[in-house]
Amino acid sequence: MSFYKSKYHDELIANAAYIGTPGKGILAADESTGTIGKRLSSINVENVESNRRALRELLFCTPGALQYLSGVILFEETLYQKTANGKPFVEVLKEAGVLPGIKVDKGTVELAGTNGETTTQGLDGLAERCQKYYEAGARFAKWRAVLKIGSTEPSQLAINENANGLARYAIICQANGLVPIVEPEILVDGPHDIGKCADVTERVLAAVYKALNDHHVMLEGTLLKPNMVTPGSEAKKVAPEVVAEYTVKALQRTVPVAVPAVVFLSGGQSEEEATLNLNAINKYQGKKPWTLTFSFGRALQQTTLKAWQGKEENIPKAQAAFLKRCKANSEATLGIYKGDAVEGDAASESLHVKDYKY
Repeated sequence: MSFYKSKYHDELIANAAYIGTPGKGILAADESTGTIGKRLSSINVENVESNRRALRELLFCTPGALQYLSGVILFEETLYQKTANGKPFVEVLKEAGVLPGIKVDKGTVELAGTNGETTTQGLDGLAERCQKYYEAGARFAKWRAVLKIGSTEPSQLAINENANGLARYAIICQANGLVPIVEPEILVDGPHDIGKCADVTERVLAAVYKALNDHHVMLEGTLLKPNMVTPGSEAKKVAPEVVAEYTVKALQRTVPVAVPAVVFLSGGQSEEEATLNLNAINKYQGKKPWTLTFSFGRALQQTTLKAWQGKEENIPKAQAAFLKRCKANSEATLGIYKGDAVEGDAASESLHVKDYKY
């Protein structure tokens, strides 16, 4: 057992377990100002504070949706925003039993000495920012490391560098009361098959848990946000059952049972694909000592955005679309989704963006 014990020890364990409640998951609404600008421009809406706030209010105030969520990841701006009626978003979430989270990394930069691989920045001043976010009501955090699959990638340098960055971030968060979501995303870009993705996923996760152990991170107070194990974006797709088998096996081989929950990222899958794969993962027969749930951004918002179009009169239609996706993914965490949430083409539309940046 590690010699380090945060004064938030019990709270971290309780909050991590709560976020992993079966039937619930995380809405990743932590797009940076630049990223949400891309979303808004896709529906010809100007990227100004009032429109960013309006979109977040649409999501957070959708009647019935928050019962399917245990956490919402916010961008720093959103953490301090209020509804049109002046109620802080943090209060809206807390009253519905949803924990507010916060994105704390500062994006990726190229890792010198590699073929375009990256490392994540944001460790400087992180402790002070975590204290500030905790005071503002945040109870968990997110930090995204990014790795890619290529002929020689990911390099061992990139794997180690990103694992250590995640571990340092995690221990700083725990020292300041925030449950760290550990996110080593392996990009789907490329022509590789599912076996290659499984191999890389296992190597990366093994390195991450070695680093977390070295840094005395208390695993019961963490969450893992990995990619699902899938073929590359330029390879032939496989059935959800195949994704489930490869994904669960990769987790079994690398993720300690002390981790309370695995909250998958959607990684550019279409809304429906992400839900069907999550459902198959939860139906898979095998040892699964963690709750297996979702932390989706694009895969919860695409149909909603298209329905909204930035127009007030479209809010009920947009909220109905968001509610439908939340309910579908809640069912998928229990392995009972019937594939009945598809509406038009938007839910089946690929959300893949090559070399995706936040």
